Amino acid sequence: MHRRHLLNLILASATLALPFTVSATQIRNARLWRSENKLRLVFDLSGPVRYKTFSLGSPERLIVDLSGATLSGDFSQLALENSVIRSIRSGHFGQGDTRIVLDLSEPVQLNSFLLAPQDGQGHRLVLDLISAAPAKIAPMVPRETPTQKTHAKRDIIVVVDPGHGGKDPGAVGAKGEREKDVVLSIAQLLARRLKREKGFDVKLVRNDDFFVPLRKRVDIARQHKADMFISVHADAAPRLTASGASVYCLSEGGATSATARFMAQRENGADLLGATSLLNLKDKDPMLAGVILDMSMNATIAASLELGGTVLGSLAGITTLHQKRVEQAGFAVLKSPDVPSILVETGFISNARDSQRLVTARHQQAVADGLFAGLQRYFEKNPPADSYIAWQQAQKNGQV
Repeated sequence: MHRRHLLNLILASATLALPFTVSATQIRNARLWRSENKLRLVFDLSGPVRYKTFSLGSPERLIVDLSGATLSGDFSQLALENSVIRSIRSGHFGQGDTRIVLDLSEPVQLNSFLLAPQDGQGHRLVLDLISAAPAKIAPMVPRETPTQKTHAKRDIIVVVDPGHGGKDPGAVGAKGEREKDVVLSIAQLLARRLKREKGFDVKLVRNDDFFVPLRKRVDIARQHKADMFISVHADAAPRLTASGASVYCLSEGGATSATARFMAQRENGADLLGATSLLNLKDKDPMLAGVILDMSMNATIAASLELGGTVLGSLAGITTLHQKRVEQAGFAVLKSPDVPSILVETGFISNARDSQRLVTARHQQAVADGLFAGLQRYFEKNPPADSYIAWQQAQKNGQV
């Protein structure tokens, strides 16, 4: 009796241990990329995983806890020199969990997300470590012109947002054309054109195929103290015959048309495709409840409408227009209270003719050039007081 009871206990223990030894996700590798103010750390995984992150100070550390995961690779090959990460440590805790500790040289803002297998790559956990220096500037404070004898000549900052990305392909055409690919190409072309023009600087919300929640897109624009935010799309319409480009701004009330309402609902719904820890914008974003009532929002919407009208006029010479006026609706991605923001539908990928043109390099370049011409014309008329364009105009007028 005693031996049979002991055998049952041994078998039960083995059964309980089995999931951790057989099904545990492996952390196979880590890769590192650098950009101007961001460090991207990617962990390659053998399967899906649940994780959480938190920060500690004195000294600065970022903690990543992965449930049901084991470490099979190491981080010794990572080139951490001259980066915000001083060292990376890891260890086991709990039942089959792994903790990764990033020792940091300074505080950072973290954007983390999971990527499912695609394009020949497996499961990945992505950590974007962004310099926290801009956070020292209080939000909603107008940009101050530096006190100096010479006129300030800063660049006008444009944040370009290619819609969708990653697990969210956006609209898909009849032949498999994906909105996320089309708009990324157009956004990159627009960014290159802006980079070539003296007096402008540009930031891309995404420069690759990954998902960015709607709230984060708004945060990125404000983090860079953008003078303008433009979200690029190529959506589907309820009717396959619908075609042409459109420009949208935020609405203080209801949508200006049924199509505008449909587009806003479609785009806002994409935010639910994020990680399970992210909740609907309507429930969590602290800006949404009172932003429409804020006096600064009224001025921002007025500026956005003027900007949208100028961009729409430029696109009229390049492609057909779905609407000859700027439409308005409650797009979550446009709800920045102090940055003029527009959403441009470059065409309907659900329309056969639009879709055929949208995937061609020549048309993508023409659309990007049209977008640039529109925003350039707007800023020539409304240059920020401390910008290079304002200084240039003052010189022409003999004011300096």
